[in-house]
Amino acid sequence: MRVAITGAGLISSLGDTPALFHYALCKGHTGLHPVEDGRFEHPISRLAGYIGDFKPDTYLPEKCFRALDRTGQLVVSAAKLALESSGWLNDRLNEHNVGLVLGTTFGSVHTISKFDRRALTQGPSCASPMDFANTVINAAAGQTAIWHKLRGINSTIACGSTSGLMALGYATDLIRYGYQTAILAGGADEFCFESFSGFEQAGLIYKVTEGAGFPVPFEERRTGFALSEGAALIMLEEWDAAVARGATILGEVRGYGSTYDPRRSNGSGTDAIVRAIQAASEDAGIAISEIDCISASANGSIHHDRDEALAINALWNGRSSLIPVAAIKSMLGETLGASGAFQAIDLIETMRTGLLPGIPELERYEPKLPPLNASRKRQSVHARCGLVNSVGFDGHACALLISGPEKQD
Repeated sequence: MRVAITGAGLISSLGDTPALFHYALCKGHTGLHPVEDGRFEHPISRLAGYIGDFKPDTYLPEKCFRALDRTGQLVVSAAKLALESSGWLNDRLNEHNVGLVLGTTFGSVHTISKFDRRALTQGPSCASPMDFANTVINAAAGQTAIWHKLRGINSTIACGSTSGLMALGYATDLIRYGYQTAILAGGADEFCFESFSGFEQAGLIYKVTEGAGFPVPFEERRTGFALSEGAALIMLEEWDAAVARGATILGEVRGYGSTYDPRRSNGSGTDAIVRAIQAASEDAGIAISEIDCISASANGSIHHDRDEALAINALWNGRSSLIPVAAIKSMLGETLGASGAFQAIDLIETMRTGLLPGIPELERYEPKLPPLNASRKRQSVHARCGLVNSVGFDGHACALLISGPEKQD
């Protein structure tokens, strides 16, 4: 069965609609800012994609959010926007089973840490039962299903920063093989001191040298990524059912592939990325040469950006400079489990508008990398089929192929 894309919803530091999000990226706007928020007990020393003005009651007015932590609030808000975008209103939700597959790296590591700290420092009797409910990694998916009456499958995918794209791939298979008719799929992760501190101690957050930091993909001076947050969900539907209900079809998921490199910590991860893209190509029945543009996973990481550039060059037989490449994490930051879904939404908008975002701060392309068609400014493209890459920190690699909408009668 074919899998149609009929809507999308997102909460990001660059806007809360696909059109606004894509417009900001094409204009070269950044969602990375100093974190100036009194809710953080410890100062955050570098730019990040924290959404300081996010208020869930903007999207769900007159609701009580006490039972939801920040990750849950991000997801229920993005789900509301995705459901509205795709025409799934309350009456239809009451009559049909819509599922949710959510990818996340941590769920809410802040809630987990807060619960543990309080229990350890003040005693078990002081630990909040409401916090405990949100310490499980599938809490946001479960809460969102309750809020929006999503009666289909409810599943959480947790495989690091590839989780969001993996969720889209899993949901695609569920629809293809007739297990579900409609699924919201994507990812979410929050920004908090605990996640920032963990990535910083692991040496993955970008460093500031000589007064400047470069969380810029493929940049010669890059030193790591800027951490961000957000939620992004896409409505996937069985093609004939979507057409029958008169839905506007924004695109089609054509194929996906996922691989793992168990040697990742000891060597290059290029092979896993190559195999993931090849698997997506074979799954879709689309030749590598038919792919018109790429949304790269690159985020400013020294080794992972290099692996991805080498993989692209290998698959395009040394002619990697011929295919346009975007790297939206240059402006959005690394949103972890949400990143692949954000990339997919932007790719859908690229097909609609014919504009591929640039990498504004890319001034000195690393000379050791194979040449890529990655421009500082947006590019005009005629994209019928695009590739989304997602590369994890621990060996995961995932690739998704999306084609643009067909003309409907």
